[in-house]
Amino acid sequence: MTLFVFFAVLAAAAMHAIWNALVKVHLDRFLSITLMTLGMGTAALVALPFVEVPKAEVWPYIIASVFFHMGYRTFLIGAYKAGDFAQTYPLARGTAPLLAAIGGMVVVKEVPAPLAILGIALLSAGTLVMSFRGGAHLEKLNLRAVGFALGTSIFIASYTLSDGSGARLAATASSYAAWLFICDALWALVLCIVFRGPRSLPVLAA
Repeated sequence: MTLFVFFAVLAAAAMHAIWNALVKVHLDRFLSITLMTLGMGTAALVALPFVEVPKAEVWPYIIASVFFHMGYRTFLIGAYKAGDFAQTYPLARGTAPLLAAIGGMVVVKEVPAPLAILGIALLSAGTLVMSFRGGAHLEKLNLRAVGFALGTSIFIASYTLSDGSGARLAATASSYAAWLFICDALWALVLCIVFRGPRSLPVLAA
């Protein structure tokens, strides 16, 4: 891993934690996370003239990833409604790398190097410890919040595998990401109108 990739991953992790915190503190988490998804889709529109249209074999991965992201957002909202951010966020994110690694070995037949496996195990263990420390009272463990957090991690691992496979088939990873973000944003807008009605649009605009 180059130094540039290392810092890019750290920057992505920091931004991810920030937007998750914003979803947690916002009064209407469904509209908040929908707005962020629309923002990603809008940013991806700028990239469209510079990337290729995905080939036919790439679209099943994009479609699958859109549904995995839908499940991810649904369970994430449930986790933040049911539990504390300090407990649900580390649990949701910490178990995902381990599930993705196991899924990678089973689905795409990729076995990480021993050192990578050790790193994944330490990462997952560390974030699980953070999650337990984030619980105010472990004797009153919120099983509902834990269930939503683990469900979130399953969807994270699922779209990680789908995106990894789809991006490799695409002409470029940027092409895959741009079209995924746009399709995801369109689907999020449809769901928003279906579940909240057209009256939600002025709220999003505000």
